Amino acid sequence: MKTLVWVEHDNAAVKDATLSTVTAAAKLGEVHLIVAGAGCAAVADEAARIAGVAKVHLADDAAYEHGLAENVAPLIVELMGDHDAFLAPATTTGKNIAPRVAALLDVMQVSDILSVEGEKTFTRPIYAGNAIATVESTDAKLVITVRGTAFEKADAESGSASVEAVSGKGDAGLSSFVGQEIATSERPELTSAKVIVSGGRALKDADTFEATILPLADKLGAAVGASRAAVDAGYVPNDYQVGQTGKIVAPEVYIAVGISGAIQHLAGMKDSKTIIAINKDEDAPIFQVADIGLVADLYDAVPELTGKL
Repeated sequence: MKTLVWVEHDNAAVKDATLSTVTAAAKLGEVHLIVAGAGCAAVADEAARIAGVAKVHLADDAAYEHGLAENVAPLIVELMGDHDAFLAPATTTGKNIAPRVAALLDVMQVSDILSVEGEKTFTRPIYAGNAIATVESTDAKLVITVRGTAFEKADAESGSASVEAVSGKGDAGLSSFVGQEIATSERPELTSAKVIVSGGRALKDADTFEATILPLADKLGAAVGASRAAVDAGYVPNDYQVGQTGKIVAPEVYIAVGISGAIQHLAGMKDSKTIIAINKDEDAPIFQVADIGLVADLYDAVPELTGKL
């Protein structure tokens, strides 16, 4: 089986989500990558060094600069004539492109897979991760999105794949890029951070959240996350949200401060290697998944912890 993997990038470097997707694709067969962008030859060269990759297809065209699904999907569909499966990371971009590819191929999509059980058999979470379904596709072509936290990252430097230029139809004329506002931070990005400190609704307001969570995160060199309740209350921006409708993370250490542990939040962080919970409610659901739990008032415990680091 030949697989085609969408390389997530910013026209300068490969993003980590791609590495996990390559690992999943390797379980199905020969791995080819598609790098679509503008002025992205350096990305293709970087992608060619990923372990386990046999070939990199490079589509360098202004139409693909911003990864618009309406332009990228027809390109992928053309390449699928020589491939059996298309895999994309289950990121915002991957979730935008894959369904359109599936529709153009007239096949079902297998979303957010956790493991590869066979050539066309996979596991995926349902009911906010409270149950794991085993699904089997009967389609001739597979379209799959991959939960990055469920697969190890492929080695980024030990491969030696060839790079082949390809071309597509270019601009489909269905959409155009207007602009983007990207939050910048000196802290690690949530989905790739090794340590995350998250705060919940118990932080009361934005100023309290900042005064309590940020000093601890700074001491640990950690990324900052939040529950949906904290985001909805306006304590922090949407891109801080961890959970089923936010970002799925699996850091080495996840510190949940004042987070009760609703199903929606647990679905986004329960794969973390070590979970530390601080909550004054000893019956909070977060303690059911925590490796270390501290029943205490966060306004006493967090400053004390920060002070001792």
